[in-house]
Amino acid sequence: MRCIILGSHAKSLQNFRGPLIKRLLEQEHEVFALAPDYDSKSRLHIWNLGAKPIDCTLTRTKINPLLDVYHTLKLTWQIRQLRPDSILCYFIKPVIFGGIASFLAKVPNRVVMLEGLGYMYTYNISDLGILERILRKMVDFLYKFSLQFQLHVIFLNQDDLDEFVGYGLVDHAKAVKLGGIGVDLDEWGSVANRPDPKVVTFTFVGRLLREKGVMEFLEAARVIKASYPEVRFILLGDVDENPGSLSAVNIVNDVNAGVIEWPGHVEIKDWLKVTSVFVLPSYREGVPRSTQEAMAMGLPVITTDVPGCRDTVVEGVNGYVIPAKDPHALAGAMQKFIDNPSTIKSMGVESRRLATQHFDECKINDRLIEILIDKCN
Repeated sequence: MRCIILGSHAKSLQNFRGPLIKRLLEQEHEVFALAPDYDSKSRLHIWNLGAKPIDCTLTRTKINPLLDVYHTLKLTWQIRQLRPDSILCYFIKPVIFGGIASFLAKVPNRVVMLEGLGYMYTYNISDLGILERILRKMVDFLYKFSLQFQLHVIFLNQDDLDEFVGYGLVDHAKAVKLGGIGVDLDEWGSVANRPDPKVVTFTFVGRLLREKGVMEFLEAARVIKASYPEVRFILLGDVDENPGSLSAVNIVNDVNAGVIEWPGHVEIKDWLKVTSVFVLPSYREGVPRSTQEAMAMGLPVITTDVPGCRDTVVEGVNGYVIPAKDPHALAGAMQKFIDNPSTIKSMGVESRRLATQHFDECKINDRLIEILIDKCN
């Protein structure tokens, strides 16, 4: 089988699709990895995997009708030249415009994956401003138009699937729930020696967007620090070009006051090794990769009762589920771990068990490959 994997960011191909590419190659399929922003390092990484990195001109952000039509037609020509049997598009613009291009190029098996619905679907449409409502309607139209041409539309959680089917954006017969994209359970193996429970450490990992719940994490940290100054709070991530991103000013005051530690965008494994509890108070996710990694490392989790996040925690078993946008509920869940430090280890063991059961990347990638070869035999 000749397969194209199309993303909007070259680094995501190596970081998130690398294991899938490797699995496809192990099964002797030919893989072309298309992205618009290859540099020498990311290109070499894809070559070393055994796939063929190919530049395309699809833009990552913003909608420009004339430019997007031009890029879609150009992408159609590229796809035709490669003559693939199957294509997987992921992220919003590859799903929409890559999906249309793959139909025009007459790819036999067309598959798209929505790993999360993004900023436009985090809030109720009634809560959006006028311009945001117009953009939401435009995105709805583009999704509906593109998804009608796909043979399989993959969602990570049931809420997203139900929402798109309910809005009439996708035919239920085409919709597939995958679950999380998974992690390498050996690479993210559980850590036997957890931190001293007398110094409980809460860690957040992610882009510093408001909808990730960063402000709630900071507020909860202030509440806890007032009574337990020894407790550590670690913020891992950097500011982003997304309109919902915080600025460094929002964070520096808490760093200077000793409320949180903010090393920025770093290799997270070393920090998770000194973490007691992983925290993600997000407003909406697909199924968060960061939480899957933390669970694989044997960390209990505090997260929110929203699509995607709720799929990672069994309440009171491997952590706690709290309402979104509620820093006091978050502080209350943190307090439970501080008052009962023995639960850190026991819930961490349950997290590892659940990760092994639900988030084994090998099993998930094999399922993806089954979908990709569905119409190719």
